Amino acid sequence: MSVRTESTVPHRAGFACFVGRPNAGKSTLTNALVGTKVAITSNRPQTTRHTVRGIVHRPDAQLVLVDTPGLHKPRTLLGERLNDVVRTTWSEVDVIGFCLPADQKIGPGDRYIAGELADIKKTPKVAIVTKTDLVDSKTLAAQLLAIDQLGRELGIEWAEIVPVSAVGDKQVALLADLLVPLLPEGPALYPEGDLTDEPEQVMVAELIREAALEGVRDELPHSIAVVVEEMLPREDRPADKPLLDIHANVYIERPSQKGIIIGPKGKRLKEVGTKSRKHIEALLGTPVFLDLHVKVAKDWQRDPKQLRKLGF
Repeated sequence: MSVRTESTVPHRAGFACFVGRPNAGKSTLTNALVGTKVAITSNRPQTTRHTVRGIVHRPDAQLVLVDTPGLHKPRTLLGERLNDVVRTTWSEVDVIGFCLPADQKIGPGDRYIAGELADIKKTPKVAIVTKTDLVDSKTLAAQLLAIDQLGRELGIEWAEIVPVSAVGDKQVALLADLLVPLLPEGPALYPEGDLTDEPEQVMVAELIREAALEGVRDELPHSIAVVVEEMLPREDRPADKPLLDIHANVYIERPSQKGIIIGPKGKRLKEVGTKSRKHIEALLGTPVFLDLHVKVAKDWQRDPKQLRKLGF
């Protein structure tokens, strides 16, 4: 009888994506698994627009997380494009994690997504119960049963049903342990140090956007787009005191929204700058001078030309 030693365990590498209705905890889970902030998190639905990939490096595997926007019934051209992105992503990954919050009963939005998932036959699906820190054990047990039942009704065979709390860091490592065996065998897809394959400028724009969303009234979440115009090291700085100049524009749809973003005497925009600068400096590991301007791009969500210009 031969005993398998650690070194002969095949290395696995592949792509996983988390799906779920908006605000089901997908981005927070991505960040918890990767151990650093790569996907923007906000308590407003529909904040993730780019396919942010978080990369989990392990001795036995490399798990690449693709974060798709929440799937929803589209109302605008942007909504339709986002849904197309979702379906394309689902068909290309090795495993799908379906996120359902523990503190909310399964609703029509979850059923809509589960129905779409049922059509994708080959890809293994893991049901992930998120936000378990918000409920007691009885509520959690009921949710686990409901998810099992949902799978039966739609003919989805869950590879696993896992409760996690990304905030309390409960079972996050276990989730990675369960996802890894579902990946194909193969060498690492990205170099060891990489945490995401998003260009830095896109990540910087996302961090600014996240800060701009915070505390803004409900009508604004979709109306904000951020474009980083340039990122340049400041000239004539000593090598031990570098400074990166970042010039970015925050686009909104209507002139009336400008005041909301800028705030009385520019106070709000200043807060956005201070907050996002901290995150950007942590991400890039260098001091940053951030220059922010607010501009109006009229009804950009419905205009194909503007969507392209703003990177969608």
